[in-house]
Amino acid sequence: MQQLIIDLALPAERYLAWYQGRAERVMMYSRDGRRVSLPAHHLRPFLTHQGVYGSFLMQFTDDGQLLKLERLAG
Repeated sequence: MQQLIIDLALPAERYLAWYQGRAERVMMYSRDGRRVSLPAHHLRPFLTHQGVYGSFLMQFTDDGQLLKLERLAG
């Protein structure tokens, strides 16, 4: 298992592209500089009227399958 920490600031207008079928994935960078492509539906539980903001811990298998995504406190 591997893990990354992601700091995300995704305004609601940008997330709307997923609802409209114009985007399926969200591209972001981890704190250690790795580029991450995540299916947008994984961020749905964290979506507010403002968008998706915060720091997240992403755990995944060695072959890249997402195991867990959780918001970090603070």
